[in-house]
Amino acid sequence: MRSTPHKALGAGAVTVAALAALSLPGTPAAAQPAAAPVAAACTPGQVVANGGFESGTSPWTASAATVITNRAGQTAHGGSTYAWLDGTGRTHTDTLTQSVTIPSGCATATLTYWLHIDTAETTSSTAYDKLTAKIGSTTLATYSNLDENTGYVQKSVDVSSFAGQTVSLSFTGTEDSSLQTSFVLDDIALDTSGGTTPPPADSTRTPAAPSYTVSLSSDTSGTVWNGHESATFTNASATALNEVYLRLWDNYHGTCDAMPIKVTNVTGGTAAAPSVACTALKITLPAPLAQGQSATVGFDLGITVPSGADRFGHDGAFSFIGNALPVLAIRDAAGWHLDPYTNNGESFYSLAADFKVTLDHPSTLLVPATGTSTDTPGSSGRTITTATAAKVRDFAWAAGPFSKISGTSASGVPVNVYSVSGISSSSAQSMLSTAKTAVDAHGARFGAYPYGELDAVIDNNYWFGGMEYPGFVLDLVSTTALTHEIGHQWWYGIIGDDEYNNPWLDEAFADYSTDLALGSTGSNCWSGVSWASSAEKITNSMAYWDAHSSRYSTVVYGYGKCALHDLRRLIGDTAMTKLLKDYATAHWYGVSTTAEFKAAAQAATSTDLTSFWTQHRIDG
Repeated sequence: MRSTPHKALGAGAVTVAALAALSLPGTPAAAQPAAAPVAAACTPGQVVANGGFESGTSPWTASAATVITNRAGQTAHGGSTYAWLDGTGRTHTDTLTQSVTIPSGCATATLTYWLHIDTAETTSSTAYDKLTAKIGSTTLATYSNLDENTGYVQKSVDVSSFAGQTVSLSFTGTEDSSLQTSFVLDDIALDTSGGTTPPPADSTRTPAAPSYTVSLSSDTSGTVWNGHESATFTNASATALNEVYLRLWDNYHGTCDAMPIKVTNVTGGTAAAPSVACTALKITLPAPLAQGQSATVGFDLGITVPSGADRFGHDGAFSFIGNALPVLAIRDAAGWHLDPYTNNGESFYSLAADFKVTLDHPSTLLVPATGTSTDTPGSSGRTITTATAAKVRDFAWAAGPFSKISGTSASGVPVNVYSVSGISSSSAQSMLSTAKTAVDAHGARFGAYPYGELDAVIDNNYWFGGMEYPGFVLDLVSTTALTHEIGHQWWYGIIGDDEYNNPWLDEAFADYSTDLALGSTGSNCWSGVSWASSAEKITNSMAYWDAHSSRYSTVVYGYGKCALHDLRRLIGDTAMTKLLKDYATAHWYGVSTTAEFKAAAQAATSTDLTSFWTQHRIDG
């Protein structure tokens, strides 16, 4: 539920056009959506060697000794060495290649790399200098001087169709006769996952009923946290559970050599080396866990918050700590879900869980968090914030010298707004009013808000607009964006979904809910739909959207909510209202799928919806 490039379309200070400009540059070739996990042996791993170029040049083959370098003029994304293609200002070609073997039996294979482009070209319309990324003879993406950016941007392409092959991974940069363009690459990885065990005999999602107990203590700034976490769970499946996986999502924001999320001293199982760009940690259990049996794994946890106004980052004195607590991955009929992190949207897929989190911090810092919080005095100059939350899919918090205002919605929900410095008191009051109105509007339509208090942390520096967590949202000063993020308390938080493979189930539904709350009927919005290709569908996965990032918000948010408006017009307002209320009730604290929603919609009307789904490109 990344926010407003995706989240709140048309959100106040952030327009759709401005948000689209934040999307990853380049023109990636059409890639197929990630294949469903398969029932085959696959050891999750990373198959590119020396992707950070810190171990010399091997096994890369470069067109010149200067391609892999640490010379002045450019900087590395991580470490000190990087690959610098072109930048000569004359007719020139540089190449960088490595042979990679993508294991068979792996459901997911994702190529990621960090790219920085700077240029002396002055045109805004002509691609004079180009970089082409290929695997084998297939072009994955093409970039040019038109994609100049001020820093590194991570690119992600699904290459699952090459499973079982040994192919050449190559990057080729070409310059014309004048004005340099530099293509700088670093931290190249190709992660494989899926099919790590035979799929369960049933479709039961497991490990079930997770319960997390966490105790952390921060440094004086609230950017470094250390302590312990334990996770208790039950195997709900008829198939024995031999291992579990922890998702260490925020390691995306660092490197495997410098992980922001460090797990050590594991108990209750044996930890393997982290995989999937160090965002997944396999823990083999001491003995197979039969159906109905429970177990606990524990570990020491270290969290280092990087600089940046991000969903995991700090904006000066204000830290935002989303997705930092390791949570259990899900195994179902398709196998383990170990999808890669996406910064374009969300990869998060977890079952409703109970959290008790104790945060020991300086008393000068306010610490809003998921759940209901109480503060007690700690040691000298410190406060202990204890947050408890039931039936939530994740836990997030923030830390800083926030300004805080509070109120209660008409239905009785306590709402707190925490603002960074620079947010006016009138803006904070406006956001408090918006939050109170939104939580009641959504609750009246889909079911009463169940999470006690609601915290909104406001900072106009967020590059992404807004981001939702259970009982806790990050947002700009924007009525539309905040109403959208609060809508996610239902569409993802209460009615869960697989955000990587079915992003429309939370984003389109949250945007549709926002329209309803703000009185927009979406009149004639489907008339503006224009598909980019036959492969483009509302129900495509993040593997597809990461390769077509400029279309993500347009299709998933825009076309998705318009499809729901069209469905309402087709079956009638009363039937649509009842459909969504009943659907939310039936999936309360559960997981929604496209097939289940389509079946529920069909049951709500005597009209055959087959052509509707086809017209609106809703598959599943």
